[in-house]
Amino acid sequence: MPRVVIADDHPATRAGVRLALEDDGFQVCAEEDTGPAAVAAALEHRPDVCLLGVDIPGGAIEAVAEIRTRLPHTEIVMLGAAARDDELFRSLELGASGFLLEGMDPARLGPALTGVLRGEAALPRSLTARLIAEFRSRARQPALIRPGDQELTRREWEILDCLREGLSNRSIAERLFISQTTVRRHVGSVLTKLGVSSRQAAVELVARRSRNLNGE
Repeated sequence: MPRVVIADDHPATRAGVRLALEDDGFQVCAEEDTGPAAVAAALEHRPDVCLLGVDIPGGAIEAVAEIRTRLPHTEIVMLGAAARDDELFRSLELGASGFLLEGMDPARLGPALTGVLRGEAALPRSLTARLIAEFRSRARQPALIRPGDQELTRREWEILDCLREGLSNRSIAERLFISQTTVRRHVGSVLTKLGVSSRQAAVELVARRSRNLNGE
């Protein structure tokens, strides 16, 4: 009997999900209404799968990262009334195995989670199309040829990639789960190592090196 933790801040949603899953042979070992509570329940019960409401207080994305890090064998599926692109892509990047919409037929919920436990992804067709579009968009972006493994650390390259996207310190901190103070420190280190005085200059320098190495 697969074991599942449900986290959503709407009691009616939790009740409907629980009934649908129990009808399909799942054992609901905990119901929570915040991200931190979902993490604590997952660590206590070590379920086969966690079903997390995307808008739960305390942060669903943060809960995904914590559960994936501490319980790598527990599958995670998101549940939301709608899927905003940043939440969809970020949750999948952090290790979620799917994103389901609350308006789906309840009878399909159990089979979707069963598929996840078999190694499948749980994504409705509309979200699959958006995922493909995002993949194609990223594939079209010119790759940066890195000037040398010793110049920037892995984290500094992540920061530089964020600068290429024009993200603010706050957005970078949220994406990488670090503080804004740490972001500023890494940005300063990147500028120093590349010998430039601004974020834009750093991005332009590495892009120029890439074009030169590619013979463009």
